[in-house]
Amino acid sequence: MKQHVRAFGGGTAEGRAKDKALLGGKGANLAEMASLGLPVPPGFTITTEVCRYVMQHGAGSYPEGLTEEVGQALETVETLAKATFGDHTTPLLVSVRSGAPASMPGMMDTILNLGLNDHTVEALSALSGNPRFAWDCYRRFVAMYGEVVMGVVAASEHEEAPFDLILDEVKRKHRANRDQDLSEVALRDAVAQFKAKVLEVAGEPFPTDVRTQLWGAIGAVFKSWNNPRADYYRKLNGIPASMGTAVNVQAMVFGNLGDDCATGVAFTRNPATGTAEIYGEFLTNAQGEDVVAGIRNPEPIPELGNQLPEAYAELLRVAKLLEDHFRDMQDLEFTIQKGQLFMLQTRSGKRTGKAMVKIAVDLVAEGKLSPREAVMRIDPAKLDEVLHPTIDPKARPPAVAKGLPASPGAAIGRIVFTANAAEEWASRDERVILVRTDTSPEDIHGMKAAMGILTARGGMTSHAAVVARGMGKCCVTSCTSLRVDAARKTASIVASGEAKEIRLKEGDMLTLDGSTGEVFLGSAPLVPAQLGSELGTLMEWVDSFRTLRVRTNADTPTDARTARAFGAEGIGLCRTEHMFFAPERILAVREMILAADETGRRAALAKILPMQRGDFAELFRVMDGLPVTIRLLDPPLHEFLPHTAKDIEEVAAEMGKSPAVISAKVAELTESNPMLGHRGCRLGITFPEIYEIQTQAIAEAAALVAAEGIVVLPEIMIPLVMVPEELRRLRELVSTSFDKGLGTTKLAYTIGTMIELPRACVVADRIAEHADFFSFGTNDLTQTTFGLSRDDTGRFLPTYLDRGVLAVDPFIALDQDGVGALMVLGVRGGRTTRPSLKVGICGEHGGEPSSVEFCHRAGFDYVSCSPFRVPIARVAAARAALAAEAQK
Repeated sequence: MKQHVRAFGGGTAEGRAKDKALLGGKGANLAEMASLGLPVPPGFTITTEVCRYVMQHGAGSYPEGLTEEVGQALETVETLAKATFGDHTTPLLVSVRSGAPASMPGMMDTILNLGLNDHTVEALSALSGNPRFAWDCYRRFVAMYGEVVMGVVAASEHEEAPFDLILDEVKRKHRANRDQDLSEVALRDAVAQFKAKVLEVAGEPFPTDVRTQLWGAIGAVFKSWNNPRADYYRKLNGIPASMGTAVNVQAMVFGNLGDDCATGVAFTRNPATGTAEIYGEFLTNAQGEDVVAGIRNPEPIPELGNQLPEAYAELLRVAKLLEDHFRDMQDLEFTIQKGQLFMLQTRSGKRTGKAMVKIAVDLVAEGKLSPREAVMRIDPAKLDEVLHPTIDPKARPPAVAKGLPASPGAAIGRIVFTANAAEEWASRDERVILVRTDTSPEDIHGMKAAMGILTARGGMTSHAAVVARGMGKCCVTSCTSLRVDAARKTASIVASGEAKEIRLKEGDMLTLDGSTGEVFLGSAPLVPAQLGSELGTLMEWVDSFRTLRVRTNADTPTDARTARAFGAEGIGLCRTEHMFFAPERILAVREMILAADETGRRAALAKILPMQRGDFAELFRVMDGLPVTIRLLDPPLHEFLPHTAKDIEEVAAEMGKSPAVISAKVAELTESNPMLGHRGCRLGITFPEIYEIQTQAIAEAAALVAAEGIVVLPEIMIPLVMVPEELRRLRELVSTSFDKGLGTTKLAYTIGTMIELPRACVVADRIAEHADFFSFGTNDLTQTTFGLSRDDTGRFLPTYLDRGVLAVDPFIALDQDGVGALMVLGVRGGRTTRPSLKVGICGEHGGEPSSVEFCHRAGFDYVSCSPFRVPIARVAAARAALAAEAQK
């Protein structure tokens, strides 16, 4: 019979850190710590295989023999803990916690102090000599079990949790300001009221049998794998639902037994900045959820050295040992009971993009990692955070409040008070700041939608802080001058240094500085991020490992300069039509479209030529010595014309035409499906003068800057080719026009095509007869392969993703099985005809890490992406090269 339960603690460990797929991250690392001889309370892990069994067979269904395995493992824990589960003299209490193979902080359920009832609480009281402690544990247990297992929760996000309401009333009744001020009598009162609420809401009494409690908790934790917040988090982070979670049952140790007890969370390095310092928070006389949930404002971890110096010294020793062992920054959970340290968890800590870079570089400098290992530790997508703008120090407004700098960066947005409101406003393209008293795991979707998060409570390791850092969101916590009334959609701040109260309402604008913890009214001015030396060091390693080149999609000199500063090795896509929309240019473009014949079109194009020549010359100057791929006109002509009656009248007056003439032209150019209509190279075939003049402008610009000593490497790209004959004819036209534009200047150039249609992939061998390069336009290739319109997929694609019909949005991450297979076919066909064919990608996928890795495997020469994604693509390319090398 397969073993479904693995023990740890007491000198045994039936597993190691490598067993995360089976034991989950928490269980595997508990076993690893136990194997290292660290102080880990004994317990056992129910494997992820059981979760998958439950998902397949239904809640409450378990593999044969599991009950017996759990019973035997529990007996071992009893022996090691010298206590008995349910005993009326020396009762064993346990925690029941989730633990998936991938870290999902706060997304699933936990229950502490399990095993208490009206008899065992009295036994715990006598055993500890501290009745208040025993009843504090009992009220915590009834509340957690009642919420998680029995469903006693708030009816909506606007309402406070039922048990919180009861506890607030108990504190008022017994004149206690804080939870820790509640007396034994008050806690007994709270427990009685909690139980009454359970009976009222659940329709059944709170269970007193401890084994019933245990199996109820195990079932609830498995069930929480599919709760809405866990499901949302998995989709957000690409974690498969089939993975499942393990369940960890562990003997309780108590941080709420007195002032020589504590509980806390610590990181072996600062997770916001990467600085090599112990970082975290703790509370004395408390339990773990008090720290994470922000129920009390905790103290910084170094203060533990003043209050419990021996336990603090032991924590520092264990922290160093674990970081050295795992060779990565660790996120630790610990409890101190009567001065003795116990370790409850270690895992690789969530960190900001800035911290990720610094930690990787520092670990190499310390000899713990090689540069190759450091690069493989980098999440390319998180580099985006390093490029976040910051508040302009020269125009910094006065702060109205200050909290803890929980996650760096700057965020500007309109205030919303609920997660649902954040998501709703963001769907209307509003930038929002989520303002809460504190956040809970149920707020995950709103935190994702928001630009930043501001909370009145919570510390640097609270739920808001940890999740925000993982998402790369700006976050300020513990803003104690903030008062939030979510139900009324208002908040107030007592401004720093003033007695006057500032009132805020939904929709008001705020700016947050997550690096300093400051809050500003209105919209503060921002400046681009300052890139540190660590990023430069990392990118040197990255560039030494990668073989795939990285270019940028840029239409303006500003974009080109930005991209080059980020390491772009040329322009892979310059969209000439984007240059047409400036007010002084659109008129000439419209004249060209409205012209009755070729003579009229050429007259209008003659006005456009010097404008385009100037544009191209600037790009060539910025990209001195690097290739510049310029795509000739691609979109259908109707996009340049007005469509509403008001706009038509305004344009008609501006051009001296009658509105009827313009309306007639709009009607003439209207198509049922313009993205599959008269666009791309089809415009060049029907109106060759357009491509001719554009090419002439490119050539004249190249000649002009070449005379200045600039090294010019122009590449002319013809879009949307479907048959070889299109490219043959247009190559001839482009070549003739380019040579004419160069005049006496001698300059090499290349002509290629954008592969955007499935047919082009199939006949790529024949298209390559007329092409020096292929650039895959994966936006349109995805549309035409799937038969989807990007503009219309919002009506049904989210449903496909929610229901698992599609695993990922194919417009975000390249569909490697379908679109990717066509691309491989196209590359193979093109290089069969022309072995030296240069191949690249210039769709939005060019900056998406998994798509970049695919391009490396498929033998591409380069990817091209937006300027701010260039560093991301560089790292993804290096990781792909190292992964391929490791497989040889």
